[in-house]
Amino acid sequence: MSSPTSPTETPPPRSWTRWIPLALIGLGLVAVIASGAYKYLSLDTLKANRDVLRTFVADNVALAAACYVGLYLLVTMMAIPGSLWVTLAGGFLFGVAGGAALTWFAAMVGATTLFLAARGALASILERQATGWLARLRDGFRRNAFNYLLFLRLMPLAPFPVVNIAPAILGVPTRTFVLATAIGIIPGTFVYTFLGAGVGAVLDQGGEPDLSLATKPMIWGPLVAFGALALAPVLYQAWSRRKRGAEG
Repeated sequence: MSSPTSPTETPPPRSWTRWIPLALIGLGLVAVIASGAYKYLSLDTLKANRDVLRTFVADNVALAAACYVGLYLLVTMMAIPGSLWVTLAGGFLFGVAGGAALTWFAAMVGATTLFLAARGALASILERQATGWLARLRDGFRRNAFNYLLFLRLMPLAPFPVVNIAPAILGVPTRTFVLATAIGIIPGTFVYTFLGAGVGAVLDQGGEPDLSLATKPMIWGPLVAFGALALAPVLYQAWSRRKRGAEG
Protein backbone atom coordinates (compact mmCIF):
# COMPACT_ATOMS: atom_id res chain seq x y z
CA MET A 1 0.00 0.00 0.00
CA SER A 2 1.45 3.31 -1.03
CA SER A 3 1.31 6.36 1.17
CA PRO A 4 -0.95 9.32 0.17
CA THR A 5 2.08 11.41 -0.65
CA SER A 6 5.53 10.32 -1.69
CA PRO A 7 8.59 11.65 0.15
CA THR A 8 9.49 13.80 -2.83
CA GLU A 9 6.13 15.54 -2.99
CA THR A 10 5.62 18.86 -1.29
CA PRO A 11 2.40 18.97 0.71
CA PRO A 12 0.00 21.73 -0.31
CA PRO A 13 0.28 24.89 1.77
CA ARG A 14 -2.22 25.21 4.55
CA SER A 15 -4.88 27.80 3.97
CA TRP A 16 -4.24 29.49 7.29
CA THR A 17 -0.74 30.50 6.21
CA ARG A 18 -2.29 33.06 3.87
CA TRP A 19 -3.42 34.97 6.94
CA ILE A 20 0.04 35.33 8.48
CA PRO A 21 1.09 38.61 6.75
CA LEU A 22 -2.23 40.31 7.42
CA ALA A 23 -2.30 39.00 11.00
CA LEU A 24 1.19 40.37 11.66
CA ILE A 25 0.17 43.75 10.28
CA GLY A 26 -2.95 43.73 12.47
CA LEU A 27 -0.98 42.75 15.57
CA GLY A 28 1.49 45.53 14.87
CA LEU A 29 -1.32 48.07 14.64
CA VAL A 30 -2.87 46.83 17.88
CA ALA A 31 0.51 47.08 19.65
CA VAL A 32 1.10 50.63 18.41
CA ILE A 33 -2.36 51.79 19.46
CA ALA A 34 -2.26 49.98 22.82
CA SER A 35 1.13 51.47 23.67
CA GLY A 36 0.07 54.95 22.61
CA ALA A 37 3.15 55.28 20.38
CA TYR A 38 1.03 56.75 17.58
CA LYS A 39 0.48 59.85 19.73
CA TYR A 40 4.07 60.89 19.03
CA LEU A 41 3.15 61.34 15.37
CA SER A 42 1.98 64.90 15.84
CA LEU A 43 2.83 68.50 15.12
CA ASP A 44 3.73 69.00 18.79
CA THR A 45 6.42 66.31 18.54
CA LEU A 46 7.84 67.95 15.45
CA LYS A 47 7.88 71.35 17.15
CA ALA A 48 9.55 70.01 20.30
CA ASN A 49 12.26 68.10 18.46
CA ARG A 50 12.83 70.14 15.34
CA ASP A 51 16.40 71.21 16.21
CA VAL A 52 17.47 67.67 17.08
CA LEU A 53 15.90 66.30 13.92
CA ARG A 54 17.50 68.96 11.74
CA THR A 55 20.93 68.23 13.19
CA PHE A 56 20.50 64.50 12.71
CA VAL A 57 19.46 64.94 9.08
CA ALA A 58 22.34 67.33 8.39
CA ASP A 59 24.91 64.92 9.85
CA ASN A 60 23.41 61.67 8.55
CA VAL A 61 21.43 62.35 5.38
CA ALA A 62 21.33 58.79 4.05
CA LEU A 63 20.55 57.24 7.44
CA ALA A 64 17.89 59.87 8.16
CA ALA A 65 16.26 59.25 4.80
CA ALA A 66 16.26 55.48 5.43
CA CYS A 67 14.72 55.98 8.89
CA TYR A 68 12.05 58.25 7.46
CA VAL A 69 11.17 55.79 4.70
CA GLY A 70 11.03 52.94 7.22
CA LEU A 71 8.75 54.89 9.55
CA TYR A 72 6.45 55.98 6.75
CA LEU A 73 6.32 52.46 5.35
CA LEU A 74 5.20 51.10 8.73
CA VAL A 75 2.64 53.87 9.17
CA THR A 76 1.17 53.18 5.74
CA MET A 77 1.34 49.40 5.90
CA MET A 78 -0.22 49.17 9.37
CA ALA A 79 -2.67 52.04 8.81
CA ILE A 80 -1.31 53.81 11.90
CA PRO A 81 -3.00 57.18 12.59
CA GLY A 82 -0.74 60.15 11.97
CA SER A 83 0.49 59.75 8.40
CA LEU A 84 -0.32 63.43 7.74
CA TRP A 85 2.17 64.58 10.36
CA VAL A 86 4.85 62.25 9.04
CA THR A 87 4.33 63.69 5.55
CA LEU A 88 4.69 67.21 6.94
CA ALA A 89 7.86 66.15 8.73
CA GLY A 90 9.24 64.86 5.44
CA GLY A 91 8.83 68.28 3.85
CA PHE A 92 10.21 70.00 6.93
CA LEU A 93 13.33 67.81 7.10
CA PHE A 94 14.12 67.05 3.45
CA GLY A 95 12.53 69.89 1.50
CA VAL A 96 9.79 69.70 -1.10
CA ALA A 97 11.61 67.59 -3.69
CA GLY A 98 13.39 65.25 -1.29
CA GLY A 99 10.45 64.90 1.10
CA ALA A 100 7.95 64.25 -1.70
CA ALA A 101 10.18 61.63 -3.32
CA LEU A 102 10.77 59.77 -0.04
CA THR A 103 7.12 59.95 0.98
CA TRP A 104 5.91 58.80 -2.44
CA PHE A 105 8.25 55.80 -2.42
CA ALA A 106 7.40 54.77 1.13
CA ALA A 107 3.66 55.20 0.58
CA MET A 108 3.86 53.08 -2.57
CA VAL A 109 5.72 50.24 -0.86
CA GLY A 110 3.50 50.34 2.23
CA ALA A 111 0.26 50.46 0.25
CA THR A 112 1.34 47.61 -2.02
CA THR A 113 2.41 45.49 0.95
CA LEU A 114 -0.98 45.91 2.61
CA PHE A 115 -2.73 45.23 -0.71
CA LEU A 116 -0.84 41.96 -1.22
CA ALA A 117 -1.38 40.84 2.37
CA ALA A 118 -5.11 41.49 2.13
CA ARG A 119 -5.39 39.78 -1.24
CA GLY A 120 -3.61 36.68 0.00
CA ALA A 121 -5.86 36.39 3.04
CA LEU A 122 -9.27 37.51 1.79
CA ALA A 123 -9.53 37.47 -1.97
CA SER A 124 -9.97 33.73 -2.48
CA ILE A 125 -12.68 33.54 0.19
CA LEU A 126 -14.73 36.40 -1.19
CA GLU A 127 -14.14 35.21 -4.74
CA ARG A 128 -16.01 32.01 -3.94
CA GLN A 129 -18.77 33.74 -2.02
CA ALA A 130 -19.28 36.80 -4.24
CA THR A 131 -22.88 36.78 -5.40
CA GLY A 132 -25.55 39.33 -6.14
CA TRP A 133 -24.56 42.95 -5.62
CA LEU A 134 -21.06 42.02 -4.47
CA ALA A 135 -20.44 40.15 -7.72
CA ARG A 136 -21.73 43.10 -9.74
CA LEU A 137 -19.56 45.48 -7.74
CA ARG A 138 -16.54 43.25 -8.27
CA ASP A 139 -17.11 42.91 -12.01
CA GLY A 140 -17.75 46.63 -12.46
CA PHE A 141 -14.67 47.56 -10.47
CA ARG A 142 -12.52 45.16 -12.43
CA ARG A 143 -13.68 46.56 -15.77
CA ASN A 144 -12.61 50.07 -14.80
CA ALA A 145 -10.17 49.38 -11.97
CA PHE A 146 -7.54 51.87 -13.05
CA ASN A 147 -10.01 54.76 -13.39
CA TYR A 148 -11.77 54.01 -10.12
CA LEU A 149 -8.50 53.72 -8.22
CA LEU A 150 -7.08 56.85 -9.78
CA PHE A 151 -10.22 58.74 -8.78
CA LEU A 152 -10.04 57.47 -5.19
CA ARG A 153 -6.37 58.39 -4.93
CA LEU A 154 -6.91 61.89 -6.28
CA MET A 155 -10.06 62.46 -4.23
CA PRO A 156 -9.53 61.13 -0.68
CA LEU A 157 -13.18 60.21 -0.19
CA ALA A 158 -12.21 56.99 1.60
CA PRO A 159 -9.39 56.40 4.11
CA PHE A 160 -6.07 55.43 2.57
CA PRO A 161 -6.06 51.91 4.14
CA VAL A 162 -9.55 51.19 2.76
CA VAL A 163 -8.40 52.08 -0.76
CA ASN A 164 -5.49 49.66 -0.26
CA ILE A 165 -7.61 46.74 0.96
CA ALA A 166 -10.80 47.05 -1.12
CA PRO A 167 -9.08 46.52 -4.50
CA ALA A 168 -7.42 43.38 -3.12
CA ILE A 169 -10.80 41.99 -2.12
CA LEU A 170 -12.30 42.89 -5.50
CA GLY A 171 -9.55 41.14 -7.42
CA VAL A 172 -7.76 44.11 -8.97
CA PRO A 173 -4.49 43.07 -10.64
CA THR A 174 -1.33 44.11 -8.82
CA ARG A 175 0.02 46.00 -11.83
CA THR A 176 -3.16 48.06 -12.07
CA PHE A 177 -3.11 48.81 -8.35
CA VAL A 178 0.52 49.90 -8.39
CA LEU A 179 0.18 52.09 -11.49
CA ALA A 180 -2.99 53.87 -10.33
CA THR A 181 -1.54 54.39 -6.85
CA ALA A 182 1.80 55.63 -8.18
CA ILE A 183 0.06 58.31 -10.25
CA GLY A 184 -2.81 59.13 -7.93
CA ILE A 185 -0.87 59.87 -4.76
CA ILE A 186 1.52 62.35 -6.39
CA PRO A 187 -0.64 65.51 -6.04
CA GLY A 188 -1.62 64.94 -2.41
CA THR A 189 1.92 64.01 -1.47
CA PHE A 190 3.23 67.20 -3.03
CA VAL A 191 0.61 69.40 -1.33
CA TYR A 192 1.36 68.18 2.21
CA THR A 193 5.11 68.04 1.63
CA PHE A 194 4.99 71.62 0.41
CA LEU A 195 3.14 72.64 3.56
CA GLY A 196 5.65 70.76 5.69
CA ALA A 197 8.55 72.53 4.02
CA GLY A 198 7.09 75.84 5.17
CA VAL A 199 6.57 74.72 8.76
CA GLY A 200 10.20 75.31 9.75
CA ALA A 201 10.22 78.98 8.80
CA VAL A 202 6.96 79.58 10.66
CA LEU A 203 8.21 77.82 13.81
CA ASP A 204 11.53 79.69 13.71
CA GLN A 205 9.58 82.95 13.79
CA GLY A 206 7.57 81.77 16.78
CA GLY A 207 4.38 81.43 14.78
CA GLU A 208 1.84 78.63 14.55
CA PRO A 209 1.65 76.74 11.23
CA ASP A 210 -1.60 77.26 9.35
CA LEU A 211 -2.53 73.99 7.70
CA SER A 212 -5.86 75.27 6.44
CA LEU A 213 -4.20 76.01 3.11
CA ALA A 214 -4.64 72.35 2.21
CA THR A 215 -8.42 72.84 2.21
CA LYS A 216 -8.43 75.91 -0.03
CA PRO A 217 -10.11 75.61 -3.45
CA MET A 218 -6.93 76.81 -5.13
CA ILE A 219 -5.19 73.66 -3.88
CA TRP A 220 -7.87 71.00 -4.22
CA GLY A 221 -9.75 72.49 -7.15
CA PRO A 222 -7.36 71.00 -9.73
CA LEU A 223 -7.52 67.64 -7.96
CA VAL A 224 -11.31 67.64 -8.26
CA ALA A 225 -10.92 68.31 -11.97
CA PHE A 226 -8.40 65.49 -12.36
CA GLY A 227 -10.66 63.16 -10.39
CA ALA A 228 -13.60 63.97 -12.64
CA LEU A 229 -11.38 63.38 -15.67
CA ALA A 230 -10.40 59.96 -14.30
CA LEU A 231 -14.07 58.97 -14.05
CA ALA A 232 -14.99 60.33 -17.48
CA PRO A 233 -14.28 57.05 -19.35
CA VAL A 234 -16.31 55.09 -16.80
CA LEU A 235 -19.29 57.42 -17.13
CA TYR A 236 -19.05 57.31 -20.92
CA GLN A 237 -19.03 53.52 -20.95
CA ALA A 238 -22.06 53.41 -18.65
CA TRP A 239 -23.88 55.89 -20.87
CA SER A 240 -23.01 53.89 -23.99
CA ARG A 241 -24.26 50.64 -22.46
CA ARG A 242 -27.47 52.28 -21.39
CA LYS A 243 -27.97 53.82 -24.81
CA ARG A 244 -27.40 50.48 -26.57
CA GLY A 245 -29.82 48.84 -24.18
CA ALA A 246 -32.48 51.45 -24.89
CA GLU A 247 -32.01 51.09 -28.63
CA GLY A 248 -32.10 47.33 -28.47
